Amino acid sequence: MLGRTKSPVPAAAAAANAFIPMRTFTAAAVVVDEAYPWEFRPGGMLVQKRDPDSASAAAAAAAPASTIRVRVKYGAAYHEIYLSSQSTFGELKKLLSERTGLHPQDQKVMYKDKERDSSAYLDISGVKDGSKLVVVDDPARRAKRLLEMRHQAKIDKASKSMSQITLEVDKLTSQVSELEVIITKGGKVAEKDVLDLIELLMIQLVKLDGIIADGELKHQKRMQERRVQKYVEKLDVLKAKNAMLKTTKSVVTTKWETFDSGFLPTTPAAATSNAPPVPTPRFDWELF
Repeated sequence: MLGRTKSPVPAAAAAANAFIPMRTFTAAAVVVDEAYPWEFRPGGMLVQKRDPDSASAAAAAAAPASTIRVRVKYGAAYHEIYLSSQSTFGELKKLLSERTGLHPQDQKVMYKDKERDSSAYLDISGVKDGSKLVVVDDPARRAKRLLEMRHQAKIDKASKSMSQITLEVDKLTSQVSELEVIITKGGKVAEKDVLDLIELLMIQLVKLDGIIADGELKHQKRMQERRVQKYVEKLDVLKAKNAMLKTTKSVVTTKWETFDSGFLPTTPAAATSNAPPVPTPRFDWELF
């Protein structure tokens, strides 16, 4: 008996109905969904990225950048500044610094009674040709900048002093190495030379103690102090060895001086030791 087979068509139809196509995204949609609030200008300045959804940004992107003239009030004077419409307020501050003498970091630029950030764009903020702005001096920012300058000046001074001390210590340690070679080979040096090197190294150690440093510079200071102390201790050891050599070879040194000078010493002790023995005269006495 033959059985009836089921048709595969209903199963295929059910699978087709169950299939849901995946949603595809275009490259443009991905760019629009992602947010990039900051970007780097060609000059290296970090500025606010243009909003691709804003109408002003779309219009600015469609139209080429043009030169605009803005009037900036500072005190009782007005200054006309020509610059690109796509410039930032930070670039405007640099141009105003040449006219007003104010440091860019000390300026507060107001447009429509609102302070504008240095990274904001002129065109996105609504600045157009002929717009009026106001710039004022900010004492708080000036004080902060001066404090930062003083702090940086101290760091630069400490770094310069550290470089000079390092150079001087390098020269002194080279002289210490020369003395060490001479004394190790059995030669002797003037004790004054050893004492002078110790004194010069101690002077550099005092200079290092007067440097106020932080961070990496502080680490360099500690390393240099340990280095100077190490060579001072080495000189103390060399001084003791040199004193022993001087004591044991004093006679040899005297003979070398006599040979080189070409004449005998005039001291009574030397004359007595080097003169040949004089025979004692003998007399025969007669008794009367």
